[in-house]
Amino acid sequence: MPAFEYVVLDASGKQKKGVLEGDSPRQIRQQLKEKGLVPLSVDAASQKQQEKGQSLFQSHAISAADLALITRQVATLLQAGLPVEEALKGVAKQTEKPKITTMILAVRSKVVEGHTLAQALSEYPAAFPDLYRATVDAGERSGHLGLVMEQLSDYTEARYQTKKKVQSAMIYPIILVIFSILIVVGMLTFVVPKIVSILETSGQELPLLTRIMIGGSDFLQLWWWAVIVVIGLLVFGWRKLMQSESNRYAFHKMVLRLPMIGKMNRGFNAARVVSTLAILSRSGVPLVEALRIAGEVAGNLVIREAVSNGAVKLQEGASLFASLDQTGYFPPMMMQMIASGERSGELDDMLQRAAANQDRELEDLINTIVSLFEPIMLVVMGGVVLLIVLSIMMPVISMNSSIG
Repeated sequence: MPAFEYVVLDASGKQKKGVLEGDSPRQIRQQLKEKGLVPLSVDAASQKQQEKGQSLFQSHAISAADLALITRQVATLLQAGLPVEEALKGVAKQTEKPKITTMILAVRSKVVEGHTLAQALSEYPAAFPDLYRATVDAGERSGHLGLVMEQLSDYTEARYQTKKKVQSAMIYPIILVIFSILIVVGMLTFVVPKIVSILETSGQELPLLTRIMIGGSDFLQLWWWAVIVVIGLLVFGWRKLMQSESNRYAFHKMVLRLPMIGKMNRGFNAARVVSTLAILSRSGVPLVEALRIAGEVAGNLVIREAVSNGAVKLQEGASLFASLDQTGYFPPMMMQMIASGERSGELDDMLQRAAANQDRELEDLINTIVSLFEPIMLVVMGGVVLLIVLSIMMPVISMNSSIG
């Protein structure tokens, strides 16, 4: 039964939007009239999206939290023995977001028409990435969709929790940096000029540090708008520059060479690739295809290309260890666990353990950096304030010496 999006007028004259399932637009209009609503428009969900020229979720991508919740709900209902279309209908009723309801019902309509779940999900590539659809397809082909969806829900929830931890860890440093900059700018703009104006009336030559501070203060007062414009132009130029894949590749290559950031970037991408490879392999996807798809989830273009080359070597007959080890971007401990898994025949479990181990190491590294960032910022902030105080006190001390 297809899904229809509608726009109606309620009794108070306000417009409302929603989604209903029915055999035809006429049936939907009749249902709305029976509820005392005045239908303004009723369109099939898929037709309306085609008129917009793009999928609903290509312009409004689903969040990681919503994806994890939907996956867990579908997996639970499938494990309870419900057919796919009934599970999707149940999830659509549970969600409180109209856009997600529309998407789920549109997917259900495709399934009812005879398409597989993976084919129906492909209508929304921004909401359900290649990894997700490939895993679902593997579950359908193996006849164990419920079990595979359970594994996929564990994966999406773990990815969401990891992302949430990284974001939470970065909140405090970002706030500290912003407030530090605001404090310094405020002192240079409002405090320093009032104090220095008194010193300038003395007629004596001011120290170099004081003159530099006065120059910076005058610049901020006169050209603050220019600073904002320049920052805006730099951000715009950077975004335009990063639209080129060659420029992004060069930038990602440079990031990997940075002392601390490069290690974090390698660790994060290695964990994503290996954990993706683990869930695809356990879901029955052939190892070569699984490695190719896993490489696509890497955010760093250099690592993505290296994994893609590794998939070619794997197809040519090399082992997974040799295919990944030649990239040079995977930690030694992870590679040893993969080699051990290949020798023992427990590759799937070792891949999962290697990814979990890398996630823990990455979390420890982030916590260490954040814990070091606070005292470093306090020292830097204290140093800047000290320079401002010295620029003010040095002329005062000089005046006292002259008077003495």
